[in-house]
Amino acid sequence: MGPVFGPTTPLTTAAPTERSDAARNRQLLLDAAQQLVRADGVDALTMDALAKHAGVGKGTVFRRFGNRAGLLHALLDHSDRKFQAAFMFGPPPLGPGAPPVERLVAFGRARLSGIDIEGAMRRSAESGEGGARYTGAPYNTLKAHIMMLLRETPVHGDIPLLADILLAPLDSGLVMAQLATGSYTIEQIGDAWERVVRELAPATGQ
Repeated sequence: MGPVFGPTTPLTTAAPTERSDAARNRQLLLDAAQQLVRADGVDALTMDALAKHAGVGKGTVFRRFGNRAGLLHALLDHSDRKFQAAFMFGPPPLGPGAPPVERLVAFGRARLSGIDIEGAMRRSAESGEGGARYTGAPYNTLKAHIMMLLRETPVHGDIPLLADILLAPLDSGLVMAQLATGSYTIEQIGDAWERVVRELAPATGQ
């Protein structure tokens, strides 16, 4: 989840507990930050606001994240890890136990569900990465999951390319633009994702 900021812990039998406490406190701060963003939008997330919402001193927030940019990047990482845990270990249909096509449909809808809240934050981070975002761990974790599900179906063709094609409509920049212009709603985009997935599967015998 990234480094824990603070003084170096001495190598004693108490060290694992201290590290565990620091990680747990960091997670609580990120959960509080996520609540703020969902309630009031990204602009409302300041170091002062997070400290007040979490009931801690502002210095604690600065020690954990350095500045607001560090907080935003940590929050994106936190959000990504929660989503990954949901599709890897959570209940079906997003998690294991459902047919692959149903898991693909659930993946797209779940990915879209929070994008109107977190999309501005994610789009800002992605725009600064350029093409590097497609070689980084977050994107490739999602791609690997899509590839795994496609390989559980009779789909033929270039599986990595098909995974990229399926991920493209979920791009935060594209979705935010579609929402901003009023062209589509999240539900319509999710319905389109489902149609693409289900049309791909029947063409290969599903």
